[in-house]
Amino acid sequence: MKNNIKALRKQMGMRQEDIATTLDVTRQTINAIENEKYNPTLELAMKLAKLLNTTVEALFILDR
Repeated sequence: MKNNIKALRKQMGMRQEDIATTLDVTRQTINAIENEKYNPTLELAMKLAKLLNTTVEALFILDR
């Protein structure tokens, strides 16, 4: 699943570590999600969207 996390994170001046600490996950988890190697749980996806001031639908793009 594609996502816009990296672009939004950089726009907000945040590091992967900042997001990880705030959401109580590892930096490696954020890195894996950004690099489309891991799909987050619905709960984590919703937390990411809220933190990045967007919606889950805008943050993640389902590629078919």
